[in-house]
Amino acid sequence: MTQLTDCLPVDRKDAVLIGRLALPEGPAPVLVRDGRVQDISRFAPTVSDALASADALPGVEGRDLGALDDLGLVADFGPEPSGAVKLLAPIDLQCVKASGVTFAISAIERVIEERAQGHADRARDIRDALQARIGADIASVKPGSDQAAQLKAALISDGLWSQYLEVAIGPDAEIFTKSPTLSAVGWGDRVGVRSDSYWNNPEPEIALVCDASGRAVGATLGNDVNLRDFEGRSALLLGKAKDNNASCALGPFIRLFDARFGIDDVRRAEISLEITGPDGFTLTGQSSMSQISRDPLELVGQAIGKHHQYPDGFVLMLGTMFAPVADRDKPGQGFTHKIGDQVTVSTPRLGALVNEVTTCDLAPPWTLGISGLMRNLASRGLLGSAA
Repeated sequence: MTQLTDCLPVDRKDAVLIGRLALPEGPAPVLVRDGRVQDISRFAPTVSDALASADALPGVEGRDLGALDDLGLVADFGPEPSGAVKLLAPIDLQCVKASGVTFAISAIERVIEERAQGHADRARDIRDALQARIGADIASVKPGSDQAAQLKAALISDGLWSQYLEVAIGPDAEIFTKSPTLSAVGWGDRVGVRSDSYWNNPEPEIALVCDASGRAVGATLGNDVNLRDFEGRSALLLGKAKDNNASCALGPFIRLFDARFGIDDVRRAEISLEITGPDGFTLTGQSSMSQISRDPLELVGQAIGKHHQYPDGFVLMLGTMFAPVADRDKPGQGFTHKIGDQVTVSTPRLGALVNEVTTCDLAPPWTLGISGLMRNLASRGLLGSAA
């Protein structure tokens, strides 16, 4: 079992955290400050409303729910007791977006998937050949630059061009919708992979949380669960590869940007991944934000603007350089999840996001949509209380 208090930022005493709890009366945005949890639903009935007034949050006084240590939040992945307090994904009405192929190594892995046509056993030979030809070149190229255009021309000439390289070094980033509003799971929840997928992996990422104007107001951790076999068969299957029941995890909390923690801390963050399987298999990995090809705020700028607005704000997952290639079963087959894998995504100043893997059909179904949330808030007399 994993205690939530063990998964908070190392400098938690200096952090202002925003999250959501499933209270007996319904979901509530909470402010965590100085180790105490405050229900701020009378100030803002949704996290989206709260972050629209993010600058005021450090001074908000909500209903005190007690010390975070006393809530007893534990990730044991068993059935939730009736009436239990549960940590939810720390967002609600925001759209969940993701940026893909934002690191050189992930670009190469997407090309491998495409060329392997979803067959894991073909990946190793393709990987070796591509690394030998373009590995060093692509890592040093600034997307959209003249150098990138020259590399593109050379790769086309060599017959090595790919749609994934277009978004890796071309002017336009890959920005896609990861999951519907309210569908993300949180810390201590199960994450899902499709039962008909045989080549899949976690994607440990930082996610920027932005208000309606596109201002990044905080950050959290994410797991952009990915089905490599589906997308490898066709990029047009991206929706099925990325958007499934319980396939997006965020949490444990949003850390608000302030004088102690800001976008530069995101830029230099090191994200760790640990997978512990029921078969005794373990895998660790790292993703270094210093190696991202596009600046996080450039990616935000490509997600919002005159072509796209988000009146309730949005979350943008920034991508990962982690792509597991260690063989789990047969040589040459690489890594894929098994039911019961425990996945921990962590970085010191955001804490740790802990989930257990199951299949999408066995994960708890997503049942609370926007209309259900609005009815619940109305029944609690909260809809007129937004700041």
